[in-house]
Amino acid sequence: MTFGAQSMVEDLRCVLVQHARDAYGDQGRIDAQSASLGYGGAVRLERALEDYDVFLSLLRSSGAEVVFLPPCEDTTLDAIYTHDPAVVADKGIILGSMGKAARRHEVAALERLANERGWPVLGRIEGEGRLEGGDVCWLDRRTVAVGLTYRTNEEGVRQLRALLGDSVDEVIAVPMPHWNGPGECLHLLSAISPVAPDLALVDLRMLPVPFVQLLDARGVRLVEIDPSEADTLACNVLALSPGRVIAIAENRNTNRRLEEAGVEVMTYPGAQISIPGTGGPTCLTRPLLREAP
Repeated sequence: MTFGAQSMVEDLRCVLVQHARDAYGDQGRIDAQSASLGYGGAVRLERALEDYDVFLSLLRSSGAEVVFLPPCEDTTLDAIYTHDPAVVADKGIILGSMGKAARRHEVAALERLANERGWPVLGRIEGEGRLEGGDVCWLDRRTVAVGLTYRTNEEGVRQLRALLGDSVDEVIAVPMPHWNGPGECLHLLSAISPVAPDLALVDLRMLPVPFVQLLDARGVRLVEIDPSEADTLACNVLALSPGRVIAIAENRNTNRRLEEAGVEVMTYPGAQISIPGTGGPTCLTRPLLREAP
């Protein structure tokens, strides 16, 4: 298949997910793992499956091909968040190195699927390098920003830059704040979700000033989330195409702000599959192909 996703907002044509059924297994597995993974609330399997089907229906409404990552005994509930184990460049997959130790088997699971499907693997982050997909934000096809967080380090960014090679003009490292510390997942994409080439949803409190100034210099208009909805992942939305997004239904005020900015917003319930594990619609998906409309 045609492959490559050096964009956050171009039309979504093919996307990798892991169904909640395969990530969660049964209620006993959920109950056994939730506390150690830092989940912020109880997940009820029956409701999670219902909500995931709503999410899938929204994904498919874009016309995108949906590819399912098979279940893996070595991975945890977090495997539902397929965005993080890799970066997808136009030349192939770059396998990450997860900053959260409990998630490191997810990289091997993705590599097995890539080999089975014949997807090109451009390389991997190795040694002391750490890189999670949630820290990687394409500003355009030739420019990528990468958050320096508790999950992604300078060595990981250096290796990513080398692997991308001449497929990009610039890799911008964005130092992120401590926020609530290493126990919580603060990725760059926790603080910015591009929704069109010139529009992004942001939580300005989480972004460093130089990066905000860079966005302004690039002519990117910013829609700020309602701060009261930060803990329900208001800033995490997924663009299906420029100006058309999937968002979490609980974030009504932020979603209204997007609509006032001219964005079409479709929603799913996040109380089971997103909010407890701090993974919104972007986290639930790994785009494999995006194309300009």
